[in-house]
Amino acid sequence: MDLDVAQVRAFVRTAEELHFGRAADTLGITQQALSKRIARLESLLGTELFHRGSGGKGNGGSSGNGSSGGNGDSGTRTGVHLTEAGQRFLPPARQTVAAADAAVAAVAAMSGQRRPLRADVWGHLYAPMRTLAQVAGRAGELVLGHGRDLPSVTTALLRGDIDAAFGRVHPPLPAGLTHRLVRLEPVDAVLSADHPLAAEPALRPDQLCDSVLWAPGPLDRLDFLHRFADRFGIRNRATGVNLGLSHFLAEVAEEPRRFSLVPADVPLPPVPGLRSVPLVEPTPLYAWSLLWRSGNGHPGLTDLAAACAEEAGRSRWLEYDPTRDWLPEPPTSGGDPGPR
Repeated sequence: MDLDVAQVRAFVRTAEELHFGRAADTLGITQQALSKRIARLESLLGTELFHRGSGGKGNGGSSGNGSSGGNGDSGTRTGVHLTEAGQRFLPPARQTVAAADAAVAAVAAMSGQRRPLRADVWGHLYAPMRTLAQVAGRAGELVLGHGRDLPSVTTALLRGDIDAAFGRVHPPLPAGLTHRLVRLEPVDAVLSADHPLAAEPALRPDQLCDSVLWAPGPLDRLDFLHRFADRFGIRNRATGVNLGLSHFLAEVAEEPRRFSLVPADVPLPPVPGLRSVPLVEPTPLYAWSLLWRSGNGHPGLTDLAAACAEEAGRSRWLEYDPTRDWLPEPPTSGGDPGPR
């Protein structure tokens, strides 16, 4: 049985979006063309891969002539869902698409047609570009995307829209992705100059237990702040809207009981009435990682991972002492050796 990669790719995108229209948009094809590709794939496999929506199950897998793709369209009003066969087919289908992309990239590299490495970042409030900028030039030409958070970036990686991403990784990660720890960055408390603890030269995290942790969005989407609050007994929590670092810190400064966390090396904007105080015993560390899709053979990805490892050794980015430091997920010994 010979699989058509275009049909497999159409299946994978639809499985990720669970919506024919959105999947077609990401592939740059019409919804009808997408439905036909999936119908032909289902016919080849002899089974349905999706339950269509309220319009009834499509019979695209049974006709074999592609004409039933329109029945898939009727289900897009309420979305689609994977059948049991679709769930079993998805992991190897992703591997098939990744292998095809790697094969094309390998030939392009031999002919000197190396395309730019497409990278993205998240955790913008903590300025990930400060770290990535120190190593990006060693990976060849780099094109940056516009990821907003870890879920949107992981989706882009699985689709093949980007090659690599940089930010704080926390489980669970979707199958097919690999990450490598790059930097552990000490975190300071930022608080109002009128806060009762503002004059202290350093603070233990548990000294903030009666203060209000101010977060730039719902805590269930901000894993590091959420885990910090749980670990050190910060019961009082409040959220604002992420309109950038200056606006966020101005909101911290205007309330005497508020505080938040910012990596110690982040250049703070000139916000009046704001204090930055080191945290000790333990010092929280913010973990930056490089994330990529397993099997991606872009040579720039290997170069970027090597540059991160080199800079980490030179700048002591990965120093961690469990008796002195705190991480939500302590690093494992050895770690991933990097893309190959």
